[in-house]
Amino acid sequence: MSRNATYIPALGHDWLTPFYDALMRLFMQEEAFKRQLIGQAGISPGQRVLDLGCGTATLTILIKQAYPGAEVTGLDGDPRVLAIGRAKAAKAGVDLRLDEGMAFALPYPDGSFERALSSLVIHHLGSADKRLTMKEVLRVLTPGGEFHIADFGPPRTAWARLTGQLMAHFEAVGDNYTGLLPTMLREAGFEEVEETGFFNTIFGTLTLLRARKPA
Repeated sequence: MSRNATYIPALGHDWLTPFYDALMRLFMQEEAFKRQLIGQAGISPGQRVLDLGCGTATLTILIKQAYPGAEVTGLDGDPRVLAIGRAKAAKAGVDLRLDEGMAFALPYPDGSFERALSSLVIHHLGSADKRLTMKEVLRVLTPGGEFHIADFGPPRTAWARLTGQLMAHFEAVGDNYTGLLPTMLREAGFEEVEETGFFNTIFGTLTLLRARKPA
């Protein structure tokens, strides 16, 4: 998504937003990869955690449930999904904060978080906005803070390779399928960038990444 474009919902159209959670559960191994992402983040009590592009707050809620002592904030640019997220958080009985804003212009001061997590958000951004987003995340992390990402990556199956050949023609997703995210993270200033796992889904291979802000 471009900074000058109209906001595009996660499934492309507002009328599809109510079906987002069901589709994620059905096709994307959502609970498995999100729980692994949370586990690798190694969150400690009292730490401040940002869920970047939180959508309907599934990951945000899971983080708070796994680490009740953490201060958890979700951010998304779509007020409709945030409304769904707030209702889900209230139903789950968890205390968290959901803000409206864009990933490439984070509305937080420098050093606001010890951890940032992102699930299936980066591939929505054009190359320039990916780079801006990574620099923004670096800015709002404390020294030694970590960025944990679950998003599309290089294909690992024949089906994923077919999907990747089709999707690589689109700039935003192409960066993911061609394996550019680790390079972009390093160029933004992160260190210790590594792939920590992957999941094969009907839409392609999801890759989990970890990156650290220099201390």
